[in-house]
Amino acid sequence: MGALACLVAGGAVVRLGAAFTLAWTHSVQKSEWQEDWRATPDGLVVVEMRVEGSGAGMEPPEGAVMEGGRYVARPQAMPLKEVVLRRSGATADWRICINGRCRPMGGMIPADADPVTLALCPDEPG
Repeated sequence: MGALACLVAGGAVVRLGAAFTLAWTHSVQKSEWQEDWRATPDGLVVVEMRVEGSGAGMEPPEGAVMEGGRYVARPQAMPLKEVVLRRSGATADWRICINGRCRPMGGMIPADADPVTLALCPDEPG
């Protein structure tokens, strides 16, 4: 079986699959940011990112182009072993999108879990 991504928080492990989108709304700028991720045997790779606007620390990445009202970039980043997500409770929760269906992370793991780690899923026994 291929590599799968998981959300890990405390003792909870939630399988996301081989591809997912991580989305959030900037607390000040109110711009949405989306990142498409893929699980590979070497780690997690961001394959595309989209941002509605710029400012307040939400600058589009170098090489981004405007497509459909968003800055779009396709970075050539090395795989990451994990991505740590923090949740302050003062802003809207991260959203996880799979096959075009998005839901707040709090619907998948405990709402007060912090930090939350995106990582390759552990191998299943057997």
